[in-house]
Amino acid sequence: MKIVTAHQMRELDRRTIHEAGVPGKTLMERAGAGVASAMEDTFGPLKGKTVTIFCGKGNNGGDGFVVARLLRQKRIAVQVCLLAHARDLKGDAKLMYQRFVRGAGRSKVLSSPSPDRVHRLVRDSHVLVDALLGTGTSSPVTGPYQETIQAMNASEALVVSVDLPSGIDADTGDTLGTAVQADLTVTFGNPKLGLFLGAGIDHAGRVHCVDIGIPSQYVEDLRLSIEMLTPATIRPWLPKRQASSHKGTFGHAGIIAGSSGKSGAAALAAKAALRSGAGLVTVATPAGVQASVASGVPEVMTLPLPETAEQTLSREALPLLQTFLQSRSATGMGPGLSTQPETADVVRMLIDQCDRPLVIDADALNALAGHTSLLRSRPISPILTPHPGEMARLLGESTTATVNANLLGIARDFARTHSSVVVLKGARTIVAHPQGATSISPTGNPGMATAGTGDVLTGILTGLLAQGVSPWDAAQIGVFLHGLAGDLAAQAYGYPSLMAGDLLAYLPQAITRVLHAGAARP
Repeated sequence: MKIVTAHQMRELDRRTIHEAGVPGKTLMERAGAGVASAMEDTFGPLKGKTVTIFCGKGNNGGDGFVVARLLRQKRIAVQVCLLAHARDLKGDAKLMYQRFVRGAGRSKVLSSPSPDRVHRLVRDSHVLVDALLGTGTSSPVTGPYQETIQAMNASEALVVSVDLPSGIDADTGDTLGTAVQADLTVTFGNPKLGLFLGAGIDHAGRVHCVDIGIPSQYVEDLRLSIEMLTPATIRPWLPKRQASSHKGTFGHAGIIAGSSGKSGAAALAAKAALRSGAGLVTVATPAGVQASVASGVPEVMTLPLPETAEQTLSREALPLLQTFLQSRSATGMGPGLSTQPETADVVRMLIDQCDRPLVIDADALNALAGHTSLLRSRPISPILTPHPGEMARLLGESTTATVNANLLGIARDFARTHSSVVVLKGARTIVAHPQGATSISPTGNPGMATAGTGDVLTGILTGLLAQGVSPWDAAQIGVFLHGLAGDLAAQAYGYPSLMAGDLLAYLPQAITRVLHAGAARP
């Protein structure tokens, strides 16, 4: 599913209305119906609960009046609070207001309320609907809108935002002074870019997209380069398993990882490679930690290697590792290797010489800092998996804050200039292709901000590459499944208790959901 900017969404609406002949009021009806349906699908039956809908005077408010009318038809207690006068409404928004009051009466619409009245409404409601401001908002939110948003955010009620949280920039995700903190955002046609960037991630809550009937050809005509990953997107790329298959059919994944005190990183990556479907996995690790890795993952093979005094890979390991790379279908390199200078030299030489599918993560990324030119001559694009701090080191002079301020642009630029597939990890991980295509995954949660989850991702990606999946497809599949496994695990354990090993336990269920159920986020 394509992600759009505010301008692109306006163009899609314009073409749908003027070229496809779909009236604006029909699009508004579909949008409102989608919100009402998503509310009950997410929160359960609303009968017996009080729902207050806060409407602005634009089309976003018109959507809110549709929601109010449809909920009232289900005998749900509804109150509408219009932060304007009825005479200020125009076009389709005015029409939807008239349709609502025709059935509910004018008493069910409170116009231009005082701050005290807004607070009372918020206090007495079970669910609040934010239909205040739409994608056209670009200036700071002030006055009654600001006061209302602050009241909503202070409430314990469930909050639903219409199209995007009011006060969030539709393109950047920035907060425009203040913004609604939603539990659910129901967006229309195509998801808006700001829902996946910056503060938009935290304010949107769960994102649900409603099809309002925009012709798919119009979306394709925009020549968009940002894709929101879904089960339907990645399902065709997953390796097929024929009845006649054997372990050699699904490749031999190599993991170069581990050092003294960090054998767990190697074990997590190896387990993840197996869980993602690799037929065989071998871990190349310093001799001093080989026993720990082998005992922790009995299903994998291990290759003990010469080590430094600090039990990290030494230069004497290089010939063995060169042979190791050539005899593996794909290799993941970096988890727990350490930043020991001699080990970093070995990593750089391997990256320079490797002509097989390769995942570069963690300490292998740190070894690349100042040496990123090594990436440009590789025959197969490697997959790089930096978090913002690691990306800042790769860029040299940039800070983590600089990277966080332009995640999308930096991921794209680095992928293009270094002929690599970039997986820029974060609350909404970005995957960038050397030729400019970009994907964003909606899966993942705050519980995954814990040690070892990156090692699991490296193993998943390596296992997919070993099965013959292209680097670009493997990166998108791996990121989506990794986040979905985390979401499933969080349902069982909650965010604070989530551990990297829990992702391994739920990865099979995530794969099964994509293959058979087609479910998006749980």
